[in-house]
Amino acid sequence: MRADLLTRLVAGHVCLHACMAGTRMAAPLLALRQGYSPLAVGVLLALFSLTQVFLALPAGRFADRHGLRPPVGWAVITSVLGVGLAAAFPTFPMLCLSALMTGGATGAASIALQRHVGRAAEGATELKRVFSWLSIGPAISNFLGPFAAGLLIDHAGAMAGDMTGYRAAFLLMAVLPLGAWLVVRPLRDLRPAPAPLAPVANRVWDLLGEPQMRRLMLVNWCLSSCWDVHTFVVPVIGHERGFSASVIGSILGAFAIAAAAVRVVMPWFASRLREHVVVTCAMVLTALMFGLYPLMQTPLAMGLCSVILGVVLGSVQPMIMSTLHQITPEARHGEALGLRLMAINASSVLMPMLFGTVGAVVGVTVVFWSVGLAVGAGARPAWLLRPIAHPGSGRTVKGHKKHG
Repeated sequence: MRADLLTRLVAGHVCLHACMAGTRMAAPLLALRQGYSPLAVGVLLALFSLTQVFLALPAGRFADRHGLRPPVGWAVITSVLGVGLAAAFPTFPMLCLSALMTGGATGAASIALQRHVGRAAEGATELKRVFSWLSIGPAISNFLGPFAAGLLIDHAGAMAGDMTGYRAAFLLMAVLPLGAWLVVRPLRDLRPAPAPLAPVANRVWDLLGEPQMRRLMLVNWCLSSCWDVHTFVVPVIGHERGFSASVIGSILGAFAIAAAAVRVVMPWFASRLREHVVVTCAMVLTALMFGLYPLMQTPLAMGLCSVILGVVLGSVQPMIMSTLHQITPEARHGEALGLRLMAINASSVLMPMLFGTVGAVVGVTVVFWSVGLAVGAGARPAWLLRPIAHPGSGRTVKGHKKHG
């Protein structure tokens, strides 16, 4: 895969995802400042995933039919409009609408970008390599978005009033998606995927008929819950302990930098990495870190935990994406990506509300420990997640001959 093509795709991913990541940090802080409860903040965070539950499968099929640029173009328009409304009218209902729009737009664009990269790669080793590079995009943006938003909230707010800081942060987030269109627009789509030999009777549930796909969905759900709980709990704990927005953004940013760093290193070792081994180790270490995280009292200690979690969880997505492209047919990559995104975001809609309810009743420490136990229990299915090439996937895995 050409380096210039991959660079453009990563840059586009950074711009779109940074818009959502910064909004996802600023919006809960504004809601807390306005006096809303942790439960309301949990609902607000859940809305970033709600649109993706309903749009993921249609977006995947749209990408299978139309390629890369149309989905990204619509995502850019929706993101700019959504965050722009939050800047103009920084009220809780408008923050909820902004969460719906930016979350859905980012999810749809991610499916198109991941599909394009997966189809351009040749072989299992290159799949791991290119998805490691592509996954650097969200990791970088999870630092840039919250960090930039936090700085504007603190410094622009100090100069011209707190609400001005939030408006400035939202305006910056609204500009970022335009960069994604600038880098993606010149790209040409790949050749159309070959049509299946026989009509597909069931467009969704037959994908789940494969045991490997079911294991993949279960493991991905467990690990995505870890990202959700970290995104939810850190602002709440930081607010309770009197940390500034810049400190909270830096703690979240430390997680993102670590996730990006491990993904930069992974392409050089792609041929030596085994998907099921990496994912299993990540689940065990995440369970351990979630047990220790609530005991950390200072920003430095929380930042250290964020770095370790970033390294562990940052290594997972390239392995998951590589496995998914090996076990699904090429003509349905977009649909399979949409199914994965729909499932994990359905969980992401419910889990933050559950986190908020539990946190309001018994404290956020219980949230960390409960999720840690669930992740530890998912280590065995992860160990069984060994990729076996699907007859229509066109990949060579563990001795299978490439079809096509």
